[in-house]
Amino acid sequence: MQENYLASAKKQFQYYKLLGDKTFDQLDEKDFFWQFNEVSNSIAVIVKHLWGNMLSRWTDFLTADGEKEWRNRDAEFEADIRTMEEMLKKWEEGWAALFNALDSVTQDNFETTIYIRNMGHTIPEAVNRQMAHYAYHVGQIVFIGRMIKGSAWLSLSIPKGKSNQYNQEKFSQPKRKAHFTDEFLEDDNKE
Repeated sequence: MQENYLASAKKQFQYYKLLGDKTFDQLDEKDFFWQFNEVSNSIAVIVKHLWGNMLSRWTDFLTADGEKEWRNRDAEFEADIRTMEEMLKKWEEGWAALFNALDSVTQDNFETTIYIRNMGHTIPEAVNRQMAHYAYHVGQIVFIGRMIKGSAWLSLSIPKGKSNQYNQEKFSQPKRKAHFTDEFLEDDNKE
């Protein structure tokens, strides 16, 4: 059961990363710094926050509190990233910390208590907490990308008006065990 949970969690995180990647692919460099208004976060600021959270939560995941003393959460919301390259480096660095930490979890250490701000979590609780947080912010990134692109936006899921066609395709296949992200992740690996 532990291996199934971790494999599923990894696929879900890969899917959220892929949604961000596919949004980034549709944008121009200036778009990463666009803000709806002066109190809204740009994509670059959201990525910087995710990066800070990921480094803090996943560094020494099994042995240290997830809220590191060196983290400066408030600074994560300062708009000081200047280039797309700098932003993408933080994006990749954050996700690498997450996947490396998940890869360190084994049957032997699965019962480790994970602390975040001195609050104990099981590994599934800690992972689920972060998954929900990252899905929230990736959703913001996708929404901002869609606002910027308008009618030129390329859907990242079932395109509007194509639900029946999509369902017909799925129901024409035999019942099977699969993770819903498989088709998205496989398509991405083909590119």
